[in-house]
Amino acid sequence: MEEAAEFRATRRHMLKESKTYASQTLMGGLSGFESPIGLDRRDRIRALRTGDIGFVHSWDINTSVDGPGTRMTVFMSGCPLRCQYCQNPDTWKMRDGKPVYLEAMIKKVERYADLFKATKGGITFSGGESMMQPAFVSRVFRAAKEMGVHTCLDTSGFLNRNYTDEMIDDIDLCLLDVKSGDPETYEKVTGGILQPTIDFGRRLAAKGKKIWVRFVLVPGLTDSEENVDKVARICQEFGDSVEHIDVLPFHQLGRPKWHELRLPYPLEDQKGPSKACKDRVREQFESYGFTVY
Repeated sequence: MEEAAEFRATRRHMLKESKTYASQTLMGGLSGFESPIGLDRRDRIRALRTGDIGFVHSWDINTSVDGPGTRMTVFMSGCPLRCQYCQNPDTWKMRDGKPVYLEAMIKKVERYADLFKATKGGITFSGGESMMQPAFVSRVFRAAKEMGVHTCLDTSGFLNRNYTDEMIDDIDLCLLDVKSGDPETYEKVTGGILQPTIDFGRRLAAKGKKIWVRFVLVPGLTDSEENVDKVARICQEFGDSVEHIDVLPFHQLGRPKWHELRLPYPLEDQKGPSKACKDRVREQFESYGFTVY
């Protein structure tokens, strides 16, 4: 690992030695991480560019949710999209995250390395949008690969150009959110454009990386037969890299966060998809030869 840069007026916290503090590692949040203090704007920009720090919303240990096996999922702060169904609008702004030292994150991965290997798990970076902090994420992935730990990137692919081919080399699995197959619907859902997602999927496939496609099913928004067919055709472009497609039914679990942040929630009265709708969409994807969960 490269030696961390020195920052002006910055001193490192010493990790607390109490048993209570040490036992908090499975509680999520940001317990157990060493965080820089005294960073002014110039320090912060430089450290983000080099990946010496990352702005993290939270982290957790989970099983079979964000990739195979037991995983450490790190939710990065900052996202360029504004999805109508976002569950974590509190991750949109990078400044709302907590700055964490690169070496502190790597030490956390190292601490669980044996567990990850035993369960065929690893580390997953999610968000927000982890591609907003490519240097930090890719340096942690590089260190994880040197430990023999599986790596997974959960992304919309919208910031495709932020990732170099060398960075992609250290990704074992990508959870790729294909939010719509129709460009107009994609813009309506996210405020962004679809093409970068397609481009990133193609790059992953060209590198032989495994992809789990995620598609959020929202009645009246993403559920049309035409849109689903277009998603399936996009996934076909990624060939054998696509191991399966996760159809994720819309739910209202994120609504309280929108209310807490006093944000107007566009899907306030939206219902989840019916069983018939879910079955039809799964059958559509299966008709293209995909395994669907």
